[in-house]
Amino acid sequence: MKNNNTTVSSQTQQQAMQVAKATQKPGQTKEQTKLIAQGIEKGIAEYKKRQKQKARDADKLKKQSLKKKQKQTSPQEKTATDMETTPTPSASKLPWFLLVISWVGFIAYTLLMSRP
Repeated sequence: MKNNNTTVSSQTQQQAMQVAKATQKPGQTKEQTKLIAQGIEKGIAEYKKRQKQKARDADKLKKQSLKKKQKQTSPQEKTATDMETTPTPSASKLPWFLLVISWVGFIAYTLLMSRP
């Protein structure tokens, strides 16, 4: 049996027939029972379809939240590594200070050594 371009499995048909027979009233014909079973099949198929859609939607939301978390953690990681590689103002002054002291020492040494 086709229903909106989807086929109903034989297991679903059997379940529908069992439910239809279980709820069968006295004096009900086989044809009526089959119609009830078909209605139950449609209901089961619709239920399964909705459950699959809910699962897909939940999966999409989960993936979106993971992407958001990754995007949020990526800039924080970059800023943390940038802070580690970027020298602080006091650290960048240290090499210049040492250079100046070494030149002053070199000049003082040459001036003192040049005097007899």
